[in-house]
Amino acid sequence: MILGKFWRSIAAQINKLANFFWTADPIAQMQYEYDKAVEEMKAGREGLEQYRGLVERVSRQVTDDKRHLDKLQSKVKAYLTAGDRVTAGKFAVELNKAKAQLAENEEQLAMHEKAYDNNVRKVKNAMGKLKSIREKIQAYDAELKMSRAEAEMAELAKDFNFDVTTDFGQIEQVIQEKISHNRGKARVAADLSGEGMEDIAREEAMENAMAEDALRGFEVELGLVTPQTAKITDDVKELGPGTKTTQSN
Repeated sequence: MILGKFWRSIAAQINKLANFFWTADPIAQMQYEYDKAVEEMKAGREGLEQYRGLVERVSRQVTDDKRHLDKLQSKVKAYLTAGDRVTAGKFAVELNKAKAQLAENEEQLAMHEKAYDNNVRKVKNAMGKLKSIREKIQAYDAELKMSRAEAEMAELAKDFNFDVTTDFGQIEQVIQEKISHNRGKARVAADLSGEGMEDIAREEAMENAMAEDALRGFEVELGLVTPQTAKITDDVKELGPGTKTTQSN
């Protein structure tokens, strides 16, 4: 009784282990069962080939029996025609035995032919089922992979929630704040780029006026124009080694 409980416990553990492998990778288990069935089918086909050899031997025996029967019949007729009834009787007895042997062999041949045909039909049917199983395995494998991909995509879609409460949403918010900050700095730089332009313009205008006055003073000094036509300003710088400034009263 204790031994029986022990074996039942071992069987239960083995069953659990088998269920684990079945659920871990069902496609691999289906492929394993398919491969095992194919191997059994190959063995069955080899047995069927051997059985067909037996049928062929019985068929040849029947053919030989028929030839032997024809020869005996010819001999019986020949000896009867010759009037030798004693010899004809001997061959007639052998002829009856040959007929009985032929009938038995024909019966065996019919039985073996029928068994062979039935086994061929079974093998063909099994081969058709194996083909269907192979197609199912391929379909289930593709469908299982697709369902796994869909489940992973659904999980990713859930993780890619753009809500600010999620890590991804918070990271996105930080990036957007950095972008806004950088754009703000660029706008300030652009706004400050016009600062001091008026002073620069006034300095440039003053330099241009001073240059123009210097040129007019040079033209007066050379006698190219008169002071009246030159319209020299109050301050005129004289060009030369000793530069001096004249002021009008």
